Amino acid sequence: MASGRHDGREGEWARHWQYPGVPGLDLLRARYVRHSFTRHSHEGYVLGAVRRGVEDVVMPEGTIRARPGTVVMINPEVPHSAHAGVPEGWSYATLYPSAALVASIAREETTLRGTVGFAETIVEDEDTAQLVRAVHRAAEEGNALAADSLLRVAVARLLRRHGRPMPRREPLAAGARTAALARELLQQRMAEPPSLEQLAAELATSPFALLRAFKAAYGMPPHTWLTNARVRTARRLLESGTAPAAAAVTVGFTDQPHLNRHFTRIVGVPPGAYQRERARTYKTGQAPGA
Repeated sequence: MASGRHDGREGEWARHWQYPGVPGLDLLRARYVRHSFTRHSHEGYVLGAVRRGVEDVVMPEGTIRARPGTVVMINPEVPHSAHAGVPEGWSYATLYPSAALVASIAREETTLRGTVGFAETIVEDEDTAQLVRAVHRAAEEGNALAADSLLRVAVARLLRRHGRPMPRREPLAAGARTAALARELLQQRMAEPPSLEQLAAELATSPFALLRAFKAAYGMPPHTWLTNARVRTARRLLESGTAPAAAAVTVGFTDQPHLNRHFTRIVGVPPGAYQRERARTYKTGQAPGA
């Protein structure tokens, strides 16, 4: 298997890529031992199947232990982190289908309407775990028909068994409105963000009140959210061909090593490896060799 990262750390490796045969899908296959994912969230969904070892996934409601035979399902924008649950680490296959892709499958294959999500975070489901891994194998073999078919079967099955309509958004309370305004300001001024005190003053609130409101709304403090947002923006810049060093400065990191550290702890591979996979996939239209 081509490796997006291979640093010799007790056999750790990872590959994060896109397969053009299945638009709207990112794939990560990896073995991690000492690597840990810092608190972050995704714009789309996460569907993970551990093959060996144990992954501890820290969710807002507590830590879940992902073992072989389980499927982890994380809804968009839900903050989480992860690390090895046993000394030997874990190896797994993860699918990151976009919100639009999951919505289209839900409309076609289920009775769920509106914005859909998963009611459980982890389920015992060996058959679907095998399907998740099979999507990876098909993509790595360049079999678009199989990869697309297996993905749709896996997502439809999980939605029928564990899906639910997400609650409608209620009008924002005062604290949530303040948090939303703070998020907009941080997004706009990503490269040179204000301090917590400055941000609170601009929003006519106190630093601790803003901190509490932001954590209640987004599950993480403003500085953690900002790092996540910077990495998301850096991903888009890397995909468009921007060099990692330039991307780092654009999003507000001090230098490329600063970007490398945060990018790897959120995405699972360094920015250079991430960009190489994207360039290879898009320029050739072929799946990189497995």
